[in-house]
Amino acid sequence: MAVATLILSPSPNGRRRQRQHFDLKTNLPSLLPNKLLLLQSMPNVVAIVGRPNVGKSTLFNRITETRQAIVDPTSGVTRDRHYGKATWNGVEFSIIDTGGYILGSDDIFQKEITRQVQIAIDECSVLLFVVDVMEGVTEFDKEVARLVRKSNKKVIMVANKVDTHERAAYAADFYQLGLGDVFTISANNGLGTGDLMDELVKVLPVEEKALEEVHIPRIAIVGRPNVGKSSMTNALLGEERTIVTNIAGTTRDTIDTRYTKFGYDFWLIDTAGMRKKSKVHEDLEFYSVMRTINAIEHCDICVLMIDATDGLEAQDVSILFLAEKNHKGVMIVVNKWDLYEKDTNSTKEYEERIREKISPFRDVPILFTSVTEKQRIFKVVEEAMHVYQNKTRHIPTRELNDFFLQLIANFPPPSNKGKDIKIKYVTQLKDQPIIIFFCNMPQYITESYSRFLENKLREQYDFSGVPVVLSFRPKV
Repeated sequence: MAVATLILSPSPNGRRRQRQHFDLKTNLPSLLPNKLLLLQSMPNVVAIVGRPNVGKSTLFNRITETRQAIVDPTSGVTRDRHYGKATWNGVEFSIIDTGGYILGSDDIFQKEITRQVQIAIDECSVLLFVVDVMEGVTEFDKEVARLVRKSNKKVIMVANKVDTHERAAYAADFYQLGLGDVFTISANNGLGTGDLMDELVKVLPVEEKALEEVHIPRIAIVGRPNVGKSSMTNALLGEERTIVTNIAGTTRDTIDTRYTKFGYDFWLIDTAGMRKKSKVHEDLEFYSVMRTINAIEHCDICVLMIDATDGLEAQDVSILFLAEKNHKGVMIVVNKWDLYEKDTNSTKEYEERIREKISPFRDVPILFTSVTEKQRIFKVVEEAMHVYQNKTRHIPTRELNDFFLQLIANFPPPSNKGKDIKIKYVTQLKDQPIIIFFCNMPQYITESYSRFLENKLREQYDFSGVPVVLSFRPKV
């Protein structure tokens, strides 16, 4: 029996790497079709910490060379741990942006933000402790310093907002925190960040390189605000990965986490809720919605969550059709099912109402869950990976032609102006649910006949949750 060791990575807990043994022949196809990741060690993780509004997210964006973290003058914009990847001088590492650390705040989110910062500190190899050179040492800075000293992690002191050389002298104040040399930077314009990165890669633990890395599925949980997306993420991961409150709009960034449990390996993406454009007033919420749209565009599978007590609303349908337009796998999760008043046929009737609203794309898995009661939450993972397998399914050309050409001979397309339409050859684009039909007059294939062929395809092959594209092209 061929047995391989799959080293699950990256694991955000900073502990020893995990190994899982499986039979290549029987387990691998069901685990990830044609996908495998073999790593020799855990990647390095760097956490950016500090009190609110010192420029942590700006530094995160500069290091990752992205705009993943929302940057705004409003204190407390970053609420969750936000992950990114960065490379400097050939050294690759993960980096975490955290919310501002404050004790004794009346802010409803502050207790959760503080706990998220502590989790990030536990996960990382190196800490970047960011302070504001213009405000000097504050009591909050001293509190963060006490926190990072207790962690026994390597700490690099970063004095931000040194936009001019004159301001560099102010950084001497921060030596009183007893955390070693202070690196002066301007995260906004990049001044001094090169020296900081040189020091960072010097102190990172030596990491062995990946042997082979290929595509890992990306599953995004999407939907309107306050339907339970972050609660679902936390329940699946078995930890409070994202902040959950009963206030709609708590999650503002998209949060990516590697899921490596029960033989599965994929990126789980928690997104901000999407509202109608007319209801998006704050700049921050506008950027959050844009992050969600970007997450949909760059994921493989969209898990659309709805509130059972609200039903499938117009905005949910818009989100689903956005995913379909981007050729993403789709499934629907009806959450808070424990709160819905049910009778014998409630599930069947509710499901049929959903399928009517999403017509003509009716071939979508629908699950009924209660995250708070832990009902059927792991079934969501199973079904999402099933949809991923459907999305990556490739039907051999000969098999496609054997099936379709016989079907077309029995049920030919309607003729146009007395001329017969002849389909000669059928093939599928590699690793994409796009079926190409070569024929003499593709422009005269009707929508109803195309739908007929798609329905027959779905009857023969499992493409549940996958928007299949039928393309008719002239015979060469």
